[in-house]
Amino acid sequence: MDKVVFQQDNDPKHTSRITRQWLQDKGIEVLDWPSQSPDLNPIEYTWCHLKRQLAAYEAPPTSIQELWERVEAEWEKIPAQMCMDLAESMAKRIAAVLKVRGGYTKY
Repeated sequence: MDKVVFQQDNDPKHTSRITRQWLQDKGIEVLDWPSQSPDLNPIEYTWCHLKRQLAAYEAPPTSIQELWERVEAEWEKIPAQMCMDLAESMAKRIAAVLKVRGGYTKY
């Protein structure tokens, strides 16, 4: 198997002893990452995009099933280019966070 390096957001459930042990047992290296760092996590932008798309529906979903169907439909519409652009923006994001020593950035 190729080497796997896992990036996470340091949420307490992701850093619990049992989770850390499971990752270690599976030989998965965990990337050192500052907690509460949405500027460095492109998926946060993706979630915001998805939420905006869901909020654009005229009426709220009438059931959990309908909500799930909408989420799936909107997720499928996310352009691959958007994901590529977010990944490619990481160098600039990291530089911006370093420049402000972990403070607020435009991202």
